[in-house]
Amino acid sequence: MNEAMVLEIGREALVVILKTAGPIMLAGLIIGLIIALFQALTTIQELTLTFVPKIIVIFIAVVVFLPFMMTTVIEFSNRLFERMTTLG
Repeated sequence: MNEAMVLEIGREALVVILKTAGPIMLAGLIIGLIIALFQALTTIQELTLTFVPKIIVIFIAVVVFLPFMMTTVIEFSNRLFERMTTLG
C-alpha cells in the first residue's frame, strides 16, 4: 500500500461522510432558517419552538434518507474490503 492509495481511501471516506450526513444536515439547516425567519417576523422567542420542529424534521429526514445512506456506506465498505483482499 503506497501513499496514493491511502490518500484515495481517505478522500473516498470524506466523500462518503458528506454524502451520508449532508441530507440530514441540510434538512436541519432549512428548518432552522424557516424557524428563525418566523421568530424574527413574529417576535416570538420561545426556545422550544426551535428544538421540537428540528427534532421532528431530522427524524423524518433520517427515515427518508436511510436507504440511500446505507447503500452508500455498504458500497464504500465493499470497495474497501476488495482493496484489502488484493493487498494480501
